[in-house]
Amino acid sequence: MSRGFDGFEIDDFRDSDFGSGREVGRGSSSDWNARTKLQEIHRTEDRADGLDREGRKSSGRERSLLAREERVQAILSQRTRTQYTDRDRKYSLRDSEVHTLSEVGKFRVIAAKDLAEFAYNGDRPRMENDVRNLVRQGLVAQRGTSVLKKDSRQVLTLTKPGQHLIRREWFVSDEQAIYQGLVKPKEAHHDADLYRLYHKAADDIESKGGKVLRVTLDYELKEKLYRKLGEAQARKDEHMAQRKQGFARELHLPIVHGKVSFPDMRIEYETQDGDRARVDLELATGHYHAQHLAEKARAGFAIYARPEDAGGLRRVRDEREITTAILSL
Repeated sequence: MSRGFDGFEIDDFRDSDFGSGREVGRGSSSDWNARTKLQEIHRTEDRADGLDREGRKSSGRERSLLAREERVQAILSQRTRTQYTDRDRKYSLRDSEVHTLSEVGKFRVIAAKDLAEFAYNGDRPRMENDVRNLVRQGLVAQRGTSVLKKDSRQVLTLTKPGQHLIRREWFVSDEQAIYQGLVKPKEAHHDADLYRLYHKAADDIESKGGKVLRVTLDYELKEKLYRKLGEAQARKDEHMAQRKQGFARELHLPIVHGKVSFPDMRIEYETQDGDRARVDLELATGHYHAQHLAEKARAGFAIYARPEDAGGLRRVRDEREITTAILSL
């Protein structure tokens, strides 16, 4: 689905139905090669699932802190407040509250549970105290994702004053997009999981000696492409199809079957050797059909799914011999 923008032909699968996709993944190579590759993928998934289980078991035991956890620990150790003034308003913030503002702004929407886990090292009371202060000062808004209590999750979004304060005080690099509010509330449940997805991928990057430089959501990638296409259309460019492909290449976006394919999120990072790299991530949901998965696999995205969705998606993948790993979130 196109989040926040409309127009131009793009690849948006989350709300669309492309049919059964029964021929996807067949015919281009031998069944033997496809099955061999799928076996390798199964082993990769089994190892990843095993590490996840082991991580959950050892979470309460003594273990080495992740780089992220060490940074959070240092932030939480600072208890003093700093006074900020913006547009005749004064704010009193601790470092942990500034960090929360920046995190919520980068990802648009974050589940309170995940914020406590990743931005507070599991210290839920500290997180709740900070959030109350941010809400009281009008910098953050808290809401549920559904009117149905059993389906609802508490999520946080940035307010317009919160967004302005981040920019005015340079809490993040000006290259990093900062969002406020929700574009489409019905997508809040899906979008909130992108924060957990980010940390899973970022922890892996850092474990290999890399350093995350920037995170880009699909909103930003779509906006950049649409802007370029709109400018070309305003010039009455007669070669829009070629222009679209050229603009997509400039943004490092793959084209699958003539359509530009957008990941849910892109992480740009510096490798241990000092090279600039990026990884495009897709959070697949339970209603993805075989063709959805095949298109995302052809685009080269790293595909993740919630634990409750991963098993079913893997079965669809195996039935259609789509050779891509689906890692559990």
